[in-house]
Amino acid sequence: MSNVNFKPIADRVLVEPAAAEEKTASGIIIPDTAKEKPQRGEIVAVGTGKKDEPFNVKVGDQVLYGKYSGTEISIDGKEYLIMKESDIFGIV
Repeated sequence: MSNVNFKPIADRVLVEPAAAEEKTASGIIIPDTAKEKPQRGEIVAVGTGKKDEPFNVKVGDQVLYGKYSGTEISIDGKEYLIMKESDIFGIV
């Protein structure tokens, strides 16, 4: 788990995406141009939430999210996604 000096606001969360698959289950190596964007990651920071709507996720949760969810940001040279909690499909 990363220790990030960033605090999202309202109902937003900061997600560290999982690494893209390097090879298939059968052992075929996937080139960089064919790798798909991961749809799984770990929550590293959560906002304060909306009034009368508590968060369903917490720091450290492994989550699944939409393929085009969130906005990519770089903090201290590391890539993260910031998204609303509603963009998260579920906890793994």
